Amino acid sequence: MKRNTSIGVFGLWHLGCVISTAWSSLKHKVTAFDSDETLIKNLSKGVPPIFEPNLSETILKNIKKKLLFFTSNLSDLRACDFIFLAYDTPVLDDDRSDLTLLENAIQDLGAVLKNGAIVIVSSQTPAGTCALFRKKLKTKNPSLDLVCSPENLRLGEALKNYISPERIVLGVEDKNTKKKILSLFKAISAQVLTVNLTSAEMVKHGINSFLAESITFTNELADICEKSGADITDVVRGMKTDSRIGEKAYLSPGIGFSGGTLGRDLRVLDSLGGTFFGEIFKRNAGRKKTVIERLKSILAGKILAGRKVGVLGITYKPGTSTLRRSLPVEIVRELVREGSLVSIYDPLANYSEWKGEKIFRVASAGENIVRDSEIVLVLTEWPQFQKLPWKSLLKKKSPQIIFDAKNCLTELDLNQIGYRYLRIGKN
Repeated sequence: MKRNTSIGVFGLWHLGCVISTAWSSLKHKVTAFDSDETLIKNLSKGVPPIFEPNLSETILKNIKKKLLFFTSNLSDLRACDFIFLAYDTPVLDDDRSDLTLLENAIQDLGAVLKNGAIVIVSSQTPAGTCALFRKKLKTKNPSLDLVCSPENLRLGEALKNYISPERIVLGVEDKNTKKKILSLFKAISAQVLTVNLTSAEMVKHGINSFLAESITFTNELADICEKSGADITDVVRGMKTDSRIGEKAYLSPGIGFSGGTLGRDLRVLDSLGGTFFGEIFKRNAGRKKTVIERLKSILAGKILAGRKVGVLGITYKPGTSTLRRSLPVEIVRELVREGSLVSIYDPLANYSEWKGEKIFRVASAGENIVRDSEIVLVLTEWPQFQKLPWKSLLKKKSPQIIFDAKNCLTELDLNQIGYRYLRIGKN
């Protein structure tokens, strides 16, 4: 594929910003569209709507090279050969997908694109959606075609994930389109798997649901370890020595999965008749209550009301600023319902995304959380928390409780220092 192939991106938040930045970094001219004019103005200055390492700097670099252009004018996509549909698919409160934005985008693209253009759907869609979108697109203009390229990004390392993926899955129906799309993706060095549209969507559902099942399984196992006297850290270490499981297995116990993506795929498979997946979703949803109950048991049945609880980390994973669909947010809400006096420190959290009344105090440093709290609850495994001066922060009067719900401080020997250190999966 010639390097001057024109690429368009429709929809700009996390996914769209990463895709447009990645392809412009691969020396293609990219026109990135969104109807939000404020968003476009910010992106044109190198200010993305969500933090991602190296994203802002790379956007500015590619704008200066005249490889990346942001616009709120839909007609600017008319000259593009390939157009990525890249909205971060909205998720409703029950984790079901809201496809309204994508449906409207297909209608708009069908009306504006030049003959022979190919729409590449990277937004997360329920199985069967892309086949329907392709039919609607061809009704508008039979020369157009549609491909499914499911996103496989991880917040905090998304740009790297996209340019250097483990594999690329492409759903395509037409032989000529397959030839063109394979030529385009030659720019990215990775194994490429081509399947039909619905299979590509189902691959994404299958991967995320498998990861969700692994997390839920490990949390259930951790609960049993606490009751039996085993240590989940040692158990997981032993399990990973089995080659059928392996070192990369998703076996990290904690507070459960959040972020919306895994839950959305479980919901899709549940709606298609897979009741097993619905059960995984329910068990994970109840995980936040398990954390609260564990705190109560640590206090020997004493209530949490009036207790000063300091929370380290509120984003759903390290390396991101977003609070959207964050399980730590839900746990904080549970603590407040219990009457706890909550303080929070997070290195990057964007508190403007908090919905409703601010029911907590924001600390300026992790040291303040440890110094001022009766109970410290670790909810996000930021590496900065390992570097806190734990020895100098220790209170002398009574053992301070550190509940590590992410098992990320195990190597610090906080019990030896003088804290009462407890964690997931060990009594």
